[in-house]
Amino acid sequence: MMLRMVTPASAIASLVTLLPFFLVSSVHSFSSPSPTYNKIASATSILSPITGEPTSLLQPNSNDDAPITNKKTLVVFLPQLGEFDSFEYCEQLHAAQPALQSNGIDLKLVGIGDATSAQRFCSFTGIDIRSLSLDPTARLYQDLELYPGPAFSLPNRDIVSDDLLKFVLKSLPGAVPETTEELRPVATAWWNYLAMCAGIGAPGTLREILRGYFGDVAGPERFGDEDVVVVGRNGGGDDDDDDIDRAFLVIGPGVGPVKLGPFRYTQWFADERGYTRPVELATVRLRNMVEVLTQWDVYVSDPSTIAQRGGTFLFDEYGNELYSYKSKGVLTYSETMSRPLMFLAPYIGEEAARNPLGLLDTRGGKYKRGRGVLKPAGKV
Repeated sequence: MMLRMVTPASAIASLVTLLPFFLVSSVHSFSSPSPTYNKIASATSILSPITGEPTSLLQPNSNDDAPITNKKTLVVFLPQLGEFDSFEYCEQLHAAQPALQSNGIDLKLVGIGDATSAQRFCSFTGIDIRSLSLDPTARLYQDLELYPGPAFSLPNRDIVSDDLLKFVLKSLPGAVPETTEELRPVATAWWNYLAMCAGIGAPGTLREILRGYFGDVAGPERFGDEDVVVVGRNGGGDDDDDDIDRAFLVIGPGVGPVKLGPFRYTQWFADERGYTRPVELATVRLRNMVEVLTQWDVYVSDPSTIAQRGGTFLFDEYGNELYSYKSKGVLTYSETMSRPLMFLAPYIGEEAARNPLGLLDTRGGKYKRGRGVLKPAGKV
C-alpha cells in the first residue's frame, strides 16, 4: 500500500475544487426560512378581520433556493387590541409606514380580538385594516412561546369561592362570566394581568410607568400641540366646546392647559420643549385608556387572554429572522422604549426610526428649559 504525500499545492487545488460545493451549501442554508417563519406561515388560527375567514400571514416557502417574496416582512404580535401596548406601538408603526413601504418592508399586524374590535381599533389608530389579522384565542402566540403572563393560579374554591370572584370581577371592566367554566379562567387572567401592572412577573413595567410620569430627556415629545384628552365627558351640549366644558378632566391643547373639575391651571413644564416631558407620555396613555374603558365590550372579546403579551419579528426575503423581540411586561413592547422603533434603523434609516411621529426632538441633547417649579401654579 502506497502513501500519497499531500503537498501545499495539492491541498490548495483540493480546496479550490470543493469551494463551489461550500458556497452552494452556505447559500442554501442562508435561504432556508427560520423555524419561526415556518410556524407563522403554517398557522391555522389566523382570521381576516374583513371576511372572518382563515387567512395566511406569511407565504409558505416552496423553493429554498429562491426568495419567498421581494420584500422584507415585519410581523408584530399585539396583545389584546384594547390594550396600552397595542395603541402605543401602532401609533409609532402607523407613522413609520411610509418609511417601511419606501424601503421594501411589508407590515403585518396580529391582534387578539374579533372583527368588531378590529374595526374600532383601526378607526382609532389609523391602521389600515388590511394590515391587521386576528388570532382570537392566541393559539399562534402560544406556539411561538410568547409570554402568557406570570401564570399565577387562584386558590381552590375552598379558599376563594366563586361568589367572591364574582364580587371582585364586578369592580373590573367587562361583564361577569355567566358560566362557572368561564368564571375562574377570566378571574385568573385578571389576577395575572393586575399583578403584571404592579410589576410582578413583568420586568420593566414599573420603570416604564414611572417614565410616563417623570418624563424622559432621551425621548422625543409625545403629545402634539393640538392634542386634547377629555375624561368624564357628560354630553348634552350643543357642540364639542360645550361638551368639553362639562367634562371633569381636560388636558390640552398640548401638555400645558388643564381643567380639573372647577379648577383650571397650566402645568409648570408647559414651555419646555424637545423631550418627553413629565406626565406627557402618561397623558397619551390616559387618552388610550379612556378609549378602551368606554368601549371595553367592543375591544375585549375574550378576557381570559388579557395577560398574553406580544412580540416583534423581522424577516428577510428568504424568511430568515433578522430581528426578534418578545415582550414580558405591560408597556414593554420594545427593547428601546424611549424610541421604540430603533431596531428598524438599519433598514429604514436612523431618522425615521428615531422619531417617526416627527414631534420636537433634541435627541437627548440640550432642550428648551422652562422656569420649572418657580413657574406659577397656574391661572384660575
